[in-house]
Amino acid sequence: MKKLLLPLSLATLLSAHEVVHSSATTYVESREFTNSKQKTDGKVIGVAADVHDENSAYRITYEYGETNTIQPPLTKDLRVQKLFLQYKYEFENGVSARVNYANVLEDNIAPTANGQVFGAGVGYELNKKIVLNGAQYYSLYDDFKVYQSDLKVDYKLKIAQVGVKFTALGHYIKLKDYSNKIFNPNAPTEADSSYKTAALKMHAHYKSYHFGAAYYVGSRLFGVMDDGFKLQHHAMEFDKTYAVGFGKSFSDFIVRVQYVYQRATELPQNNANVEVQNIRVIGNYKF
Repeated sequence: MKKLLLPLSLATLLSAHEVVHSSATTYVESREFTNSKQKTDGKVIGVAADVHDENSAYRITYEYGETNTIQPPLTKDLRVQKLFLQYKYEFENGVSARVNYANVLEDNIAPTANGQVFGAGVGYELNKKIVLNGAQYYSLYDDFKVYQSDLKVDYKLKIAQVGVKFTALGHYIKLKDYSNKIFNPNAPTEADSSYKTAALKMHAHYKSYHFGAAYYVGSRLFGVMDDGFKLQHHAMEFDKTYAVGFGKSFSDFIVRVQYVYQRATELPQNNANVEVQNIRVIGNYKF
């Protein structure tokens, strides 16, 4: 109960500021696993607030998930709670700076329970069309550490009455001080391993309609995603991801539906071709 009170109290505190273009979000998500030796299906619910006060922006997300597992080898179903925080400041010259924090409040199966992520990033609006962003994350778990560097470029344009934004994104992930009991038993014995992955994303809006798509290439493991608001803290090496989404605005309320497909290898079992399909419904209210 105390873990639930923390994010709710923070959201109440942030909402007390005089705000502009702020929003509250809730989402539900279903997950389906194919070819997994550990998981069958699950669900996730989340609540979030994005509060703006002059040049400052505060974001908070609390997420709870349950996953049905295969027993044996596992002895119980999975239960996870996560908390994500961000503070961002916009300077007058187009420069922005932010800090992130994430915490795995609960994971009743994986050894990454109580893991923490610290992040910092800077952005620069080159002009009205191009925005550059860089970020560095440090993930601290009991048995290993993860260093991640991100580089992102946004390009905005308008075609007739359609607004379009393209995003090119790269992740570089390095793992340190890990134990092979968490990873593939055939993994290298040296103290670090690295991954590179890149993505191309597109978002378009026309009047009250929204459409989005994303495609990732390269592999990643224990990645920090979505500008610090998604954390892959189980030993699954993802090598393929694509997503599509559609949304509709109703005055200050937006409803979105997203579909995400991912392919991974479960470690340390080295179980390849695990498919994960997610369907997410998101409700967002601007105030």
